[in-house]
Amino acid sequence: MNWQPNRSLPLSLSKQIVQWMTEQIENGEWPIGTKLPPQRKLALSFGVNRSTLQEALDELKANGLLSSKTGSATYVSNDSWNVLVKQKQTNWQQYIEASIHKSNFQTIQLINEFEQDDSVIRLGTGELSPSLLPSAAIHASLSGLYLDGKTIGYSSPQGSLSLRQAICSYVRKRGIITSPENICIVSGALQALQLISLGLLEAGSIVLQDRFSYLNSIHTFQSFGMQLHGLSEHHYTLDMIQRIRRKRQAILYTIPTLHNPSGRSMTTQQKKELYALCESAQLPIIEDDVYSELLFEEEPASAPAMKAMDETGGVLYIGSVSKTLSPGLRIGWVIASTPVIQRLADIKMQMDYGSSAISQQIVEHWLRTGLYQEHIKGLRTELRRRAELMDSLLQQHFQDIASWEKPQGGFYIWLKFHEPIVTTSLFMQLLKNKVLINPGYIYAADDTHHIRLSFAYGSDAELEQGLDILYQQAALQLNKHR
Repeated sequence: MNWQPNRSLPLSLSKQIVQWMTEQIENGEWPIGTKLPPQRKLALSFGVNRSTLQEALDELKANGLLSSKTGSATYVSNDSWNVLVKQKQTNWQQYIEASIHKSNFQTIQLINEFEQDDSVIRLGTGELSPSLLPSAAIHASLSGLYLDGKTIGYSSPQGSLSLRQAICSYVRKRGIITSPENICIVSGALQALQLISLGLLEAGSIVLQDRFSYLNSIHTFQSFGMQLHGLSEHHYTLDMIQRIRRKRQAILYTIPTLHNPSGRSMTTQQKKELYALCESAQLPIIEDDVYSELLFEEEPASAPAMKAMDETGGVLYIGSVSKTLSPGLRIGWVIASTPVIQRLADIKMQMDYGSSAISQQIVEHWLRTGLYQEHIKGLRTELRRRAELMDSLLQQHFQDIASWEKPQGGFYIWLKFHEPIVTTSLFMQLLKNKVLINPGYIYAADDTHHIRLSFAYGSDAELEQGLDILYQQAALQLNKHR
């Protein structure tokens, strides 16, 4: 909602809200049964106090345009005047609520909305700052591309052959030996997960993962009937896996290098042990490896991927340039056994008929010419500087109230408060103060201690200002908690 009441008008703010909402209903923008956003979100969107919003909602209910029950949401009513409207309008809310794909959590919807607001300091964003993206170099490299009619048309089901060949060469540094036939180009790592859920898993399948997991913040598997099963610190046992597999089809999802959200990395020995365990239990693995190139210390060759250990085809390996080169290019890849790749490619062609041909050409050019490798070197240096800055700022303010680990690479610091203060209340208070965080409860529903902080997006000044505001609001919450 981009509309806000005009404070310069003589009409009260609540009356303006009543008029605007009535127009939405009259014009069919809000059909019968439309569920209004929570009052807290509406008030924030309109830029008014909740008491002002409540006054407007009460008037609309009295007019018979809105209705609600105690403790439940507010809907566009089908009483009185709306009965006439109902004869002309489709009840889209009924379709929405009965659809397969689940809605995002309210907190994530707010994160997605306010990430577009340049006045907000983004302390949790999982993407690079525009200043770190090589936009000028990408633009300059376009002159080196040959784009004839065929290359900018639809690509093959698995994606551009020349790009797949370039990826084969590039992933050797991760210890992965593969061929173009075992690679499928996808529109980012998220689409890879969508294809896996649609093309390989049955409804009711169990997806094993860490307790704190990126998967909990999206509904890629849940919307298609899969169950997420979280365990702390990779506490998997052969007996546990076998018991699960006797009941349901299962698969393991893991980010072994620079985990999202914790930022931690497994050692090579830990990877070997987990792979051996899954191989013994015949449990397939999804290895999400989109952050590995951003390790500060180790070169990829000294920290091989789990896929490099795969001798039976049990690992589905996901790579991407979204976290390193450009999220807007929407280019990632899956490396897996031939029948799996053919299945994923078939599903992908049914969904979007192939990833952007021009984006594939750009990524291939950057991989083949060494531009990508040079960019990664500079990016690691800058991310390391930012990580040290954030660590220093945290040490200045947060040592007495929280703990964290110094980042090994990537984007994130997983800040843990000593007290359970990371609630929707803290999230909303920070948002009112123009600071946007990723609270731990979007990665584990019962978590009230963690915040995923990112040093990859905000400027130095924004990081300093944002962390200062976070400290102030955390201190207020701590005083209330005590």
